[in-house]
Amino acid sequence: MTALLRYQAVLLLRSHRWLPPLLFHVAVVAVGVRPGEPVLDSFGWAAAGLLPVAAWLVRVCVTNEPPSARDCAAAVAGPWRVHLAGVLTGLLAAVLLGAATTAVVAAIGDPRSADHRVGVPLGTAALAGLVTSLVCALLGTAVGALCNRPLLRSTAWAVPGTLLVAFAALLTAGSPARAAVTGLVTGSHSGTAQVPWGALALAACCAAGATAVACAASGRRG
Repeated sequence: MTALLRYQAVLLLRSHRWLPPLLFHVAVVAVGVRPGEPVLDSFGWAAAGLLPVAAWLVRVCVTNEPPSARDCAAAVAGPWRVHLAGVLTGLLAAVLLGAATTAVVAAIGDPRSADHRVGVPLGTAALAGLVTSLVCALLGTAVGALCNRPLLRSTAWAVPGTLLVAFAALLTAGSPARAAVTGLVTGSHSGTAQVPWGALALAACCAAGATAVACAASGRRG
């Protein structure tokens, strides 16, 4: 699996298809995050913007190989392993982007409440922001796994489907991503930072289940 992950990472880097989602996330963060703003609000905004980016990165990774190269890799390692490596590469890219964004927000944000009156422990706030980013990356991975090949092969269905489901996963009541982001915003009003461990566990289950479904379909369909 390590060799497959390396292979997928090299494909991703050389394709330069990571650049549009990266620029999109940078634009989202630039619009919603300013130096001196309450750090918890900024963490919530940056994490929310990561969910569609994670889905986008997973789509890039699972569609990056030419069919002939994918068939060769599947013949050697098995189609489900190749597909799993693609999904994991997209997830890892999103997690790295989320970690970098969290570090930037922690450096420029104001560790106080929304009214700038109550101090917020920066370490706890940064951990809450990082975990929320991970929640959004995991849920975005689930969306990317379900809305692209091998379950949806047509670009006409996969691209709008990925976009719509990503925003639904972010905005729908009961979504772990919405719960985690809302927790940061609510905590900003009271000056308390709570790490969304429950949302993380639920998001991990969603990502694992969606990936398992996609890998099983990949093994059947090639």
